[in-house]
Amino acid sequence: MSDLPKTMKALRYSEPKKHSLIHDAPLPTLRDNDVMIKVQACGVCGTDLHIHEGEFIAKFPLIPGHETVGVVAALGKDVKGFKIGDRVVADNSELCGECFYCRRGELLLCEHFEAHGVTLNGGFAEYCAYPAGKVFTIKNLSPVDATLLEPASCAAHGLDKINPKMGSSVLMFGAGPTGLVLAQLLRNCGGQHVVIAAPAGLKMDLAKNLNAADVYVELSRTNPEEQFKKLKDENPYGFDIVVEATGSVKILEDAINYVRRGGKLVCYGVYNNKDRVSWPPTKIFGDEITIIGSFSETYKFPAAIDYLDSGKVKVTGIVNKTYKLEQWEECLDAMRTKKAIKAAIVFD
Repeated sequence: MSDLPKTMKALRYSEPKKHSLIHDAPLPTLRDNDVMIKVQACGVCGTDLHIHEGEFIAKFPLIPGHETVGVVAALGKDVKGFKIGDRVVADNSELCGECFYCRRGELLLCEHFEAHGVTLNGGFAEYCAYPAGKVFTIKNLSPVDATLLEPASCAAHGLDKINPKMGSSVLMFGAGPTGLVLAQLLRNCGGQHVVIAAPAGLKMDLAKNLNAADVYVELSRTNPEEQFKKLKDENPYGFDIVVEATGSVKILEDAINYVRRGGKLVCYGVYNNKDRVSWPPTKIFGDEITIIGSFSETYKFPAAIDYLDSGKVKVTGIVNKTYKLEQWEECLDAMRTKKAIKAAIVFD
């Protein structure tokens, strides 16, 4: 710790919508089993927009940033297996291990679930500390591309929840960053026919460049009804798996109508707390539709690293905008207005 500065630059929210750039924030406390990371890049996603508004499960005051990539800067006295300068990525979650769900092995449902950048200070700062068991080395990915490892681990968890059978047909609504990773994982793991339906534009162009699907349905932003009808007409039996990855409650409500009898509907977007859907229980009952929620991840970073670091799942180009901490308002605007497919905060 002696070679580290005493203070750091960080973006800090005192409460929802109120943030400031601090140049003398104290460095994180380094616990005995912690790894101190000097942050090189930290991804920005739609969840950060919800956190800005005070939604999701955010706690304030807060340094956001839950997709942290950097190099090892210091080690707690009990840490083994790392050395200063290692290139690493961090799993943002911290779980209690003692509550009702943790004791049943259902760690993701931890009653005291904490996450760096959401309820604990995160990576929109020059330094961040994580438990050694939540830190993983990387080899090939650039720091910016490596910010996709946290979303990819969530996609890997989603894949586990979906548990696709070989030969499954898949429809994904949305072409956002995590959805594009999940689409590729589904193609690798049972999805023999993957369709992405999303508005024409940057994200759909990127989906094609990444070869994320077999078929691309470009939806009109003003009147997509014709494309929706054609999609149903061309797939009269629907799809084994329908993934709603836009976060639009309107699309989620209609998505059930594309699910094949005996199929699965996956709620994969981040929705507003006030959102509600209405589905006929007789359809769910009679068609034996399984509705799946997929939130965050546990223990999926190794799998995500294996797929992304090896190039089996492609992510280059998903982050198409990078910003400094000083440009946070500009970054927020780019995310809100869809100018950014995905953004990242980068450090010198």
